[in-house]
Amino acid sequence: MADHKNYWTQQRPDGKWESKRGGSDRASKVTETQAEAWACSKSKAKGSGGEAFLKGRDSEIRERN
Repeated sequence: MADHKNYWTQQRPDGKWESKRGGSDRASKVTETQAEAWACSKSKAKGSGGEAFLKGRDSEIRERN
């Protein structure tokens, strides 16, 4: 079961970046840059008491907050 308090930042197939809540089908926010999506994920995770995860282009976790 996914932890709905956590937020993931990852690149989409179209090249844009998304902030997405764990277990969700749709992105919470889609941005042009990784930095914008990462800031959104960190902010939302802090508000929900969860963690934020940043996935690199190779789909490996690069950073967590």
